[in-house]
Amino acid sequence: MAEPLDPRTDPDVDLRVPVDRGELTARPATILATIAAGGVLGALARAGLQHAATHPPTGFPWATFGINLSGCLLIGVLMAVLGHLGGGHPLLRPFLGVGVLGGFTTFSTYAVDVQQAFVAGAPGIALAYLAATVLGALVAVGLGDAATAGLLRRRAAR
Repeated sequence: MAEPLDPRTDPDVDLRVPVDRGELTARPATILATIAAGGVLGALARAGLQHAATHPPTGFPWATFGINLSGCLLIGVLMAVLGHLGGGHPLLRPFLGVGVLGGFTTFSTYAVDVQQAFVAGAPGIALAYLAATVLGALVAVGLGDAATAGLLRRRAAR
């Protein structure tokens, strides 16, 4: 697994930590604008993929499922890379993690898809999707983090 991020270089970790609160209050507009810009890009990418791969209420929502799992995989990769870099640039995680990947992945669409499948009379699809997304997301983030951390360790050992 990746090294934990240093909260002094990661302004969106925990606002109860005095260093984080100082970073956020010192540059709140910059951090919020960074998150917003990333969120727009992530949400546009998600909307485009969902538009390209629609599904009926009784069908499995493959687009949302793929978006959420790939987003979790990428957040695992990002956390490993940032851990390897000692946190990287202070705006990198807010932009990519909170903004782009936060806007790309979608819990709300996931919840609506589950509800619509139940209402449409497809409880098996709803339950399978419900479980597969949660389990798949956990596996994806762990896999992204572990695989990337391993690759970075091997690269550093050369």
